[in-house]
Amino acid sequence: MKTQNRRSIFKKMFAGFLGIAGTSVAANAATNSSKDVHGKEVFNVTTDQDVPLFSGATKFAGMVFVAGKGAHFEGEIKAHTDHVLKELEKELIAAGSSMEKVLKVNVYLADLNDYKQMNEVFKGRFGAHPPVRTTVATYGGVPGNSLVEMDCIAIANS
Repeated sequence: MKTQNRRSIFKKMFAGFLGIAGTSVAANAATNSSKDVHGKEVFNVTTDQDVPLFSGATKFAGMVFVAGKGAHFEGEIKAHTDHVLKELEKELIAAGSSMEKVLKVNVYLADLNDYKQMNEVFKGRFGAHPPVRTTVATYGGVPGNSLVEMDCIAIANS
């Protein structure tokens, strides 16, 4: 039954993507989120010279997509991992989801030797049913000198 529900969610999600191809969204600074005519809602839009560049999170068709979060301060991998996970959680909550509803996480490490310590902090942060995860070491480091960056896809609260 759970597999059928996930398939149904993904079918709706991809059907929705086809319907919004070619559209764009401008940020609404007063509410920190905005919706386009197709129902795509964006949160925490970053701009470059007053032009929208990317959103911290996007919500569409019952799904939440959170952009990569890094830790841009001096520190070691455990502190960076904890910070990144807290930032993901903030974005999820703002978009109407939670860590327990995350389906997929991508982890980008500046150094693969940090894998074990990153895992120690990561463990248990997504509840009893953790998401699927891809972990890779980046060539040339993570932007902003973070030791780790993560992004995720989650189900929005109903």
